[in-house]
Amino acid sequence: MNEQISKASGRLVSNLAIVGIILASVVFVLEMTLVPLLLSTLQGDLQLTTAQLVWVFNSYSFAVAVFVLIGGWGGDILGARRVFGIGIIVFCLGAAVSAASGSFSTLIAGRIIQGVGGGLFSPLVPVLLTRAMPDKPGKILIIWGSIAGYFAAFAPLLGGKLVEAAGWHAIFALFAVLAVVSLLLSSLLFMPEEKRELTLKRDVLALCRLPKLWLTFAYVFCTYGCITFFLFDFPLLLGEAHYTAKAIGLFLAVMWFSFAVFSTVLRNSVDGEKLGLIMFAAPVLIASGFVLALLTEHAFALFVAGVAVGAGFACSNAPSTQLVLRIVPDSLRGIATSFDITFARIGGVVVVAALAKVAPSGAVIGVICMALVAVACVFLLRGEFSQGPDKT
Repeated sequence: MNEQISKASGRLVSNLAIVGIILASVVFVLEMTLVPLLLSTLQGDLQLTTAQLVWVFNSYSFAVAVFVLIGGWGGDILGARRVFGIGIIVFCLGAAVSAASGSFSTLIAGRIIQGVGGGLFSPLVPVLLTRAMPDKPGKILIIWGSIAGYFAAFAPLLGGKLVEAAGWHAIFALFAVLAVVSLLLSSLLFMPEEKRELTLKRDVLALCRLPKLWLTFAYVFCTYGCITFFLFDFPLLLGEAHYTAKAIGLFLAVMWFSFAVFSTVLRNSVDGEKLGLIMFAAPVLIASGFVLALLTEHAFALFVAGVAVGAGFACSNAPSTQLVLRIVPDSLRGIATSFDITFARIGGVVVVAALAKVAPSGAVIGVICMALVAVACVFLLRGEFSQGPDKT
């Protein structure tokens, strides 16, 4: 009897720890889905210029892009659980600073601190989850992805109501509270830390010998850059058209729900020869949705634009990561996926900075050019789509 109670108690503790780890990932996703809701409100409350708004949006992404590499390597050297916990604490601190801020400079400081924390813990989420369920790693990753995707879909609906009821400070306060809960639950996880010798120089040199990997990173840079710019520009366009925060949340929810649904539909196709066709569709859908959003303020057209961009994101996100894992040997997968995240975030920073202040026609041209580069990358990578993953 005591043994059964002990086993049940152990399973409960383990499950709570897994919930805590997944919650950290949910907070990371919510940051991406809810902050675009705040842009119009922030611009009005803090009297921000467009250039300052770009800094508010980009400072977090840039910090993530830099520290995601440090988080991945630090987890290998110091232990994934330890670095994960440090990252959550730093993220929580940054969210608290952002929530308490009343000026541009304080908000930027909070956003950067958040990005440092997010960069440290985000690459370690799948590592800890698969170690927590080593007998069913695929199952826990599917559960993780599904939960994060549907949170992203429905969060803007509730977020829009929260912004209207309590202001933008409440969103950052919510991030801090969820981070604390995540830290408390994930600290219940007990497992031996796996460490290895740091081989950064050797790993990077090995990646440099894989030119098709860098073509994939270029594809990620372009597609994620366009998606990030859409997340920045779309709420501002809706705000200028006098849509409320609740309505903006609804349109963003459409995009994220489209992403979640198409990700579910495509889950069994990314391992086969359809991978190339899926990745080709991504830039076409993203560019089409962006152009449609700029052409009209009609609600139905904006709805279709959100669906198109969400579908394009689904055709780019997991498929490009799958291609990265197919190209690199097992021994380089950790560092390769860290670079994958870094190129995605830097793409977002660069495209937002380059296109935020240009005329709508210039933004359309820029997005179309990025989409064409992504299509060219798919064409040059066509030989990889009929090959199995390299396991050497």
